[in-house]
Amino acid sequence: MTRPNILLISTDQQRWDALGAAGNTHIRTPNLDRLAAQGARFTNCYTQSSVCAPSRASLMTSRYVHNHGLWANGVDIDPGEQLFTRALTDAGYDCGLVGKFHLGAAFGGRVEPRIDDGFRVFRWSHDPYVRSEANHYHLWLEEHFPGVLDEAMARGGAAAIDNLPTEQHYSRWIGEETIEYLTTGREKDKPFCFVVNFFDPHHGFGSPSDYRASYDAQSLPAPVTSDLSTKPDIYTEASQRSYAGHDTGFAECTEEEIQDIIAHYYAMVTLIDDEVGRILDALDAEGLAEDTIVIFTSDHGEMLGDHQMLLKGPMMFDCSVKVPLLVRWPGQIPEGTVREELVEWIDLAPTVLASAGVDPLPRQQGRDLAPLWNDGQGGSTWEDRDWVLSEYRNSCWPYDPPVHTTMVRQGSWKIVVHHGPPATTRSRDGELYDLAADPHEQINLWHDPEAAGRRLEMERTVLDVLVATEERSRVRHAAF
Repeated sequence: MTRPNILLISTDQQRWDALGAAGNTHIRTPNLDRLAAQGARFTNCYTQSSVCAPSRASLMTSRYVHNHGLWANGVDIDPGEQLFTRALTDAGYDCGLVGKFHLGAAFGGRVEPRIDDGFRVFRWSHDPYVRSEANHYHLWLEEHFPGVLDEAMARGGAAAIDNLPTEQHYSRWIGEETIEYLTTGREKDKPFCFVVNFFDPHHGFGSPSDYRASYDAQSLPAPVTSDLSTKPDIYTEASQRSYAGHDTGFAECTEEEIQDIIAHYYAMVTLIDDEVGRILDALDAEGLAEDTIVIFTSDHGEMLGDHQMLLKGPMMFDCSVKVPLLVRWPGQIPEGTVREELVEWIDLAPTVLASAGVDPLPRQQGRDLAPLWNDGQGGSTWEDRDWVLSEYRNSCWPYDPPVHTTMVRQGSWKIVVHHGPPATTRSRDGELYDLAADPHEQINLWHDPEAAGRRLEMERTVLDVLVATEERSRVRHAAF
């Protein structure tokens, strides 16, 4: 069989339910819905962290956060970490990237340091806002729309850039760069792996005016509410001010403002959907669709007002750590496949490498997803894993005292440990949810005497999972 091309498309901060194919009848995502119908949709895909950099490092290395060591935004990945794109390049693939990468600290104009990532094409732009000599989105704007960037920065900074017209928008730039690579930029004598990293629907909450106008904010469903007095205190703090006090909190917004945020968020997703449609059309036009695995996913979710919170942080609700995962591979994945097994972001690299006929990364911890779409007919079987793990170690804007949370979902039960001493001076607390009975995670059973046995069992599971996922890849030369 000819080695397949790989097109890995990731958004930033897209909840699992911000997708028509996931049952959301209020959002318009016809191209992503088509992609889901033509391949497999995984309904329970969890990221390894609730924030960008730790999660993205887990994707690229197929390793849990406590092993790859990129524990927070603002931390550079260890140069010794092995990325799946390097393995593909070594195996003869042409690899490229457009958009965000975030395996290193990029702030205040600092250019993200690269390690041996294997990318021949690297059109990097950490975000649409911060100027640097390596921000390819800004270079594109200056080439095609002279003066627009300066005018937007002078007029309103980040908010003005979020609301640029479609033809000047970051998401349009992503589409343009991807189509250029597919048509003229790739090495056509090689299979390719191209990583497409949209910045949206990340906050700030802005979108081109025509996309925003296509949604009636007041007709969209209101957020899920919770009694925060039954949940750890950090959530009341996060409700008042987001990002450890560095951004607007839910409590500071009116109901109308929250609905406007939701409408902008949906508009950003629809713009991305249109760009994905253009990319899929380019695959068809180039005769590449039949030989290309297309993966669509996101690095983590967004609270979007649920549980009276915005943005992200130590929250481990499904809206924060469960993400879309669509995989299309014509002739290999039956159309309309839907799988409900628990899968993780670390499973994507092993899946790509196995599909390409490339050896696994020596220290990878994820698993090839192929047995889930071919029912084990491809010679491999799915090793049952009834749990997923996500970690937060004061990983975003730092709280003082630090906030550390660990989430394990096992079957339909989810536990979130809010760690205490000696990890932090905060009091130890937690969350326990029966997702079968309480899918919106409104009823915290952590302190419920009737759930004490289940809580103890799940706390033990957390300890066992952390031991099971420890780094033990170094060769043992003797047993004594």
